[in-house]
Amino acid sequence: MSDLFKVSSNPHIRSKVTTNGIMLAVVIALMPAAGFGIYNFGPRALAVLLVTMGSTVLTEFLYGLYRKKMTITDLSAVVTGLLLALNLPVSIPLWMAALGGVFAILVVKMLFGGLGQNFCNPALAARCFLLISFPKAMTAFACDAYTGATPLAALKAGEQVNVLDMVIGRTAGTIGETSVIALAIGACFLILLGVIDLRIPGSYLVTFALFTGLFGGRGFDPAYLSAQLAGGGLMLGAFFMATDYVTRPITLRGQYIFGIILGLLTGIFRCFGPGAEGVSYAILLGNLLVPLIEKFTRPVAFGWQRGGKGREK
Repeated sequence: MSDLFKVSSNPHIRSKVTTNGIMLAVVIALMPAAGFGIYNFGPRALAVLLVTMGSTVLTEFLYGLYRKKMTITDLSAVVTGLLLALNLPVSIPLWMAALGGVFAILVVKMLFGGLGQNFCNPALAARCFLLISFPKAMTAFACDAYTGATPLAALKAGEQVNVLDMVIGRTAGTIGETSVIALAIGACFLILLGVIDLRIPGSYLVTFALFTGLFGGRGFDPAYLSAQLAGGGLMLGAFFMATDYVTRPITLRGQYIFGIILGLLTGIFRCFGPGAEGVSYAILLGNLLVPLIEKFTRPVAFGWQRGGKGREK
């Protein structure tokens, strides 16, 4: 064979973007939300953050020792622990937070093959596991800083809420979901770096807003829609978890469909469900639909189209 040809395994086109770089960018983007959570809820929030990240990294390290394949250097375990902590109430017992970290890495991620093989977002799966196992602890948002109900719970009860406080973050809630400003700063950082785009978050938020306006019982009231968009884990989920590379569709049309499905599910859960939230379950159900979405949105091979009797050139 001629020396002009080099035969090697794919991929033949390589990028300078690495998993480590992407994960580091996500960690940096989450720092404003994490920092505000510590400022808003005090040192107890920092303890939850350290415990969840420590448990996820340690679990992956121990599993790597057992399998003789170390993967903790890709920083994905750090991202999982950080996202899990931001989805937890500050008052949760630390052993529950650690248990959630172990579940996220061991059950959802490593037992399915590790990074790139998990069928759903590990942090959200761990949050739902804790919510089902310990509902009282996971819905106890009273702390030294706030004693009232969360804004979404107040809306569900027909009460008025202060949207400005929700945007700034002066409300009860999980550690990382309260400040829209902090989350927006991190989201803009990821968009500018090209780590994420607006296909999924945009279609998600627009669909949710339309659904809530039609079926929320308040019409297209700007104050009500603003509170719904700013409340709960919607912004955190839309920009930082629905955009997860592993559990989102890879096709462009599929990503728009995925976002629309998430918006519809979240709207259904919030408008007709017994609880005030719904983002976590919406994203997890959407993750399960990703293979089906990709099946019907897979692009046709170049130069071919599907005809009535099979493929024709």
